[in-house]
This record gives sequence, C-alpha cells and structure tokens, in this order.
Amino acid sequence: MTDSDTQPHFNPTTAGAGLPALSVDVAVIGGGPAGLMAAEVLSRAGRRVHLFDAMPSVGRKFLLAGKGGLNLSHAEPLEAFMGRYGERAEVLRPLLQAFGPRAVRDWAAGLGIETFVGTSQRIFPTDMKAAPLLRAWLQRLRHPEAGGPPVVFHMRHRWQGWAADEAAAPALCLTTPQGALQVHARATVLALGGASWARLGSDGVWVPWLHQAGIDVAPLQPANCGFDVAGSAVHGIAAGWSPHFASRFAGQPFKSVAIRFTDGLGRSFQRKGEFVATAGGVEGSLIYAASGLLRDEIARQGRATFELDLLPDRSAEHVLAQVAHPRGSRSLSGHLKSRLGLDGIKMALLNECLDKDALHDTARLAAAIKALPITLIAARPIDEAISSAGGVRWEALDERLMVKNVPGLFCAGEMLDWEAPTGGYLLTACLASGVAAGQGAAAWLNAA
Repeated sequence: MTDSDTQPHFNPTTAGAGLPALSVDVAVIGGGPAGLMAAEVLSRAGRRVHLFDAMPSVGRKFLLAGKGGLNLSHAEPLEAFMGRYGERAEVLRPLLQAFGPRAVRDWAAGLGIETFVGTSQRIFPTDMKAAPLLRAWLQRLRHPEAGGPPVVFHMRHRWQGWAADEAAAPALCLTTPQGALQVHARATVLALGGASWARLGSDGVWVPWLHQAGIDVAPLQPANCGFDVAGSAVHGIAAGWSPHFASRFAGQPFKSVAIRFTDGLGRSFQRKGEFVATAGGVEGSLIYAASGLLRDEIARQGRATFELDLLPDRSAEHVLAQVAHPRGSRSLSGHLKSRLGLDGIKMALLNECLDKDALHDTARLAAAIKALPITLIAARPIDEAISSAGGVRWEALDERLMVKNVPGLFCAGEMLDWEAPTGGYLLTACLASGVAAGQGAAAWLNAA
C-alpha cells in the first residue's frame, strides 16, 4: 500500500528565505493512528488538512503491529481499563472517556470493519487483519462521506523543525524528494510517535527541536521491552545465560508461569502468563506488563530481581510434598517430570540458576520452583521495544493538548509522556489522543 502515486502536486510560492513554501489551514505531522485520527476529526470539522509523513506510506507501525492479529482495544470494565495506564491514568481519563473501547469498535464499524471480543477480552477485527481497516480508513480520508474536504497526503516529507529566522509563527521545515520546503500552517498537530521501531518512522529525532522551542520533554525510554539477565554464579558468567542454555532454549516460551515483583518504592506487580527466553535474557507479554517497574528499578538500583513461579497452579505445600516424595532410582529431572510435570525449559532454568547443593536440598528446590529469583541488569535498546515511555510532558499542554507556550501547536499519540501494556491499550490511547488533538485544533481555529 502506498500513497506516493496519489500525492497531489502544488505550485509553491517563494518564501523570504528563498525556499519553496506552502500555506495550509492545518498541518498534521505523522501518519500513524494518532495523526490519521486527528486529520479525520479536523476534516469532519470542515478544515482542509495536509498530512506530512517521512515514510513512503502511512501506518507502517500499525500494519506491522497487526501482523499477528490486530488488537484494537480491550473490553474489560472501564475503571480496570484506566488502571492499565499507571501514573498517567488520570490525565488520560477524559480522553478515554470521550473515545474509549466502545468508541473504537463503533469507529471500526463505521469503516465497514466488524469486531469481536476474544476470550482474553481483547478486541479484534473479525478477519484479524490491519490492512483492510487501514485501506478503508484512507479511502474515507481521501473521499469523506460527510462532504468535508479530503485530507491531502504528502509522503516522503520529513519534518526538520521550525525555521529559525522567523520570530512570529515560524514555518515548518521539511525535506522532500523535490528538496527543502517550508510550510506555513494556521494550526499544527504533531503525532510523531516515540522512538521504537525507527525503521518504521518512530525515531525520536524530534526531541531536541521541541526542547529548543521551550517545550518540556521527558527522556524517551523503552517500554513493553525485553531485558538482559545477570549472569549465573553457578556457571561463572557475568551476564546472560550460559552458552548451553542459550543455544538450546533461546526463543522458547515459559508457559503457565507467574512473576512477582516489588520495587524499592513499594510498588508491586504479580501476574500469571507466559514469556520467552532470548539469547541473553527475557521478553514477551508477561515481561512487557511489568517492564515499566523493572526498567525504573534498574535505573535506580542497577538491577531488578523478580520471583518466577514455575507452577502457579500448585501450592507451595503440594510442591514441597512432591519434591520430597521418594524418587528411588529415578534421576532428579525424571522425578520432577513425573511428580510435577516439570521438564524442558523450566527444568533447564532450575539447572541454570541453582547449584548442585540447592538442587538436592528438598526445601530449597521446592522454594525455588515457587519463587526462583531472576535478576535483570538492563532493558533492551529502545529501538527493539514495542513502544516507548517519556515524551512531551502533560504539564506542557492544556486540556485540548495544545502546547501552552506555542499557540496553535498540538501533540498526540506516543510522543506524549505515557505508557501502557500491550493488549489494545496503546492503540486506544493513541486514537483517543488524536481525537482530542483534532478537536482541540478545530476549536482553536474557530476561535482565532
């Protein structure tokens, strides 16, 4: 899918700096879900929107995120839903109340995309695919059913900050296949994403430009990310798994396990699920859910240790009784497989983390099966993360998501300072913030 073939041509005038210039009603920078939603809201409000994106086509991260099944939102009760946003729950509350999971489903239905609620309460399109939804969305943006002006797409237009030589209403500076371009916009919505998956357009290069404009930005950090583990004293390794464990089990999942973690500030996490061993650490849904707490603890203390319950459906008493049961001539691994169903990667992890004395001490082994300490020493690089934390601080914005010290400039999506786990929470908040920024820009223009 590409927009480059349909990109409209314009006849630029010459700006004072000698660069081609374009004057527009509204400029949206960024073609992810937040930017597209802001553009749709503004178009419906009768505003002529020009959307600029650095990539050859829009929605690239959206398409990749939906490759294994597009998780649009989550159908749990709204208060539980709000709680997934942690410290940012209250600032996001009005946005999610205005455009939450039910609104997401209605919006998709308006595009001809039916949805269903899975057994995990996650909301998916019936065909599980992202591409049909994006195609229908772009069709509606280009040919609005309500009669509003179509959104004009400018692909391969990379924003480079603002013109430095204009004191009032500085122009947006972009590089394009035809060369440099200045864009004068009455209102601008920035929806530039965070800093994960840079190859898809979210590279975080906008941070210094906002700093230069006096806009407070919290440092971008990996979220929903994997971690490197500390080495095992058993194997005399400073970091990572032993070569034997890494070669045999990297990429394999730990299924039906639970993790417990309490950080140095007393904040706790406990949940059952699954995750995956990597060549040097861990990643996957259960790790992602705790990643914010783990990441912050590593930043404070240099490491974070969670307890892994390999058999969360068995009580500690039951596990101890089965470990203590006479095993006769059976090997330890045969005994644990027979009595507790422990084998494969779970048994390998016990051998990885426990020395011979602990493995043959009934009480210590049983305790480890229910609470095996796993120490993490570093989050994986931000470009490997599913999403990022940090961004434009909420204190820099008003209730319409307009930057307080830059009238007419609005921000939306993952470039705002919030984070959430996977499960539809990320996409819903991006869409909701796009709605809010679009409505805010429309209201500001109406009042101007």
